[in-house]
Formats: sequence, C-alpha cells, structure tokens
Amino acid sequence: MMKILRIIVFIIHLGLLALLYLCMMNAYIPPRVFAELNFLSLAFPILVLGYCLLCLFWILSWKKRGLFFLLALVLLLTPIRRWVNYSTENKNASDFKVVSFNIKAAEAGIANIDHHLESFSPDIILIQEKGDFKEEIESMPYRKEIDILEFYSKTPIIESGRILIDADNGYASYIDTEIKGKRIRFINVYLKPFELNKDMVKPSTNLTVSEEKAKSLIARFLPVFKAHQTQVEQIRLAVEKSPYPVILGGDFNAVPNSYEYYYLSQNMTDSFLEVGKGLGTTFHDYKFPIRIDYLFSTKEIKPVSLDTDRSRQLSDHCPIIGEFKY
Repeated sequence: MMKILRIIVFIIHLGLLALLYLCMMNAYIPPRVFAELNFLSLAFPILVLGYCLLCLFWILSWKKRGLFFLLALVLLLTPIRRWVNYSTENKNASDFKVVSFNIKAAEAGIANIDHHLESFSPDIILIQEKGDFKEEIESMPYRKEIDILEFYSKTPIIESGRILIDADNGYASYIDTEIKGKRIRFINVYLKPFELNKDMVKPSTNLTVSEEKAKSLIARFLPVFKAHQTQVEQIRLAVEKSPYPVILGGDFNAVPNSYEYYYLSQNMTDSFLEVGKGLGTTFHDYKFPIRIDYLFSTKEIKPVSLDTDRSRQLSDHCPIIGEFKY
C-alpha cells in the first residue's frame, strides 16, 4: 500500500515540477499565442508550496528521489525570490526615494493618505487610481495629473506626457525631473484591471456554481492578458527610447513570473528582487498572496532598499517605498 502511495506522490510531484518549469515559459510565449499559460503565474505560490511539502515528504521518508526534487528546485530559486526574498542589507547611501501607491480613488480619505505618504519623506510619489486625490503636499510642491495617474515631486517637473493613449483602460505616463543635478524619467503605470470582486473568486459547495464561476473567470482573464501584451509593448518601447535613466513603477495588475513581468523586466532591475526582504505581497484584499505593484530601474540607477508598508490599510494596495542611488 505504501509503495502505491509513493508512486502516486511521485507522479504528482513530477506534475508540479513540470507546471513550475512551464510557468517560466511565460518569458517566451506571449498571450496572443497562448494566453492560458499566464494562469500558471497566478498559481505559482500554491504550486511552490505543494512542491516543497512533497520534498519534505521524501526527506522524511529517507528516499533518494527527495534529493532529485531538491536539486530541481535550484532553477526555481529566482522565480521564488520574486515572491519571497532574502537579500542582505545594502549599506549604500541613497540619492532619492520613490513611493508608489494605488490609493483606490482615495476612499480612505484624502487627508489620511496625504499625511501617510508625506511621512515617508519621498522625493517622488507615483499615484494610481487617484480619484479625487488633489491634496497639496507641502513638502512636494510640484504636481502633475494625467488621467487616473498623478505625480508629486520635490523638484520642478521639466517635461511630462502620456505613453498609453486609448489603451483599453490601461494607463502610463511620465515626468522628467532633475535630482541632484541629474535628469531622470519616472514612468507611472496602471495596466488594465481584471475588475474582480470577492464573490467571483469565492468557492462554492455547489459544483455547478463553481464550474460556472471558473468559466466566467477564464473568459474574463484571457482578454485582459492579451490587452496587457499590447500595453507592455508600448511601455517597454518608451523605456528603451527614453534619453534619460528610467524608474518604472505602479500597479501592473500582473504577478511575478507572468508574461507582463518578464517582458517589462528585461534590461531593468526589479527592486524587490534586488534588495527586498520578506514577503512581496502588495495587494491585500484577498487571502491569497498577490504582488502586483513594482518599482523597476534601468541599469544606471541602483536600488538601495525596497519596503512594502503594511502599517495601515488605506487602500486595497500597500504603498511600496524604494530608495535608489544614481
């Protein structure tokens, strides 16, 4: 009986390994070719957890195949670190600080959000889903509002503009400003949302209802994955054409190891992967770990620290705070 159980567990373990490796193919296969592959990026944390538990099973069973599965895990370390990281402390002094925050139309109150953001003493603030958030921040006198995005800066805004125009409910804009005499371009992003609510993803004891919900979610996700491909193509082109070093931040509505993540992170540094610590979750409206807010930088700019502030719930997102050296 135990032998049969081990065979079943072995097959399941191989299946999980195959799915995890297949998830990394999102780096090469775009949604317009095979959008369904992007679902694996959403399931990645669960797949990894299941895989690690089965590794523990083999270790406790004193089976050599446990060593094989542990070695196979080596290729997954970087994809895992995009969710949970363990970087050592960077002792370099930073040149500037950036905060990115989706404020969910300021439902928590403009004054609360204003005071909280100012407490980080940032040089630049990137706001998504700004709603009626038009509060003046005393320490950041320069402000630019473009669609549902907003920028706050301590230094004068030299230039600004849209990157995504009529982009199927996706937004991206930029500002240029000088920090310590050097001009930097800050791109603020809000990719097309999935527009989910908790009832859509809540499991049901009724199998028919659960099946209908699953079909509905698939029908909702696939077109958004394809829309994201168009949007990230335009954003990456804007980064590549920028005459200045770039900080790319915002709410990407895409998790690590997704096509969107791989495509935008090419030739850019993910601050969390470089200097982040602990769990990278930035969206807390569901009990499932979700990281969809990022700060990327081009090679001229080095991340010094990246923190996710979970001290207050002023939105369904958490502010992310990055320090950089130029």
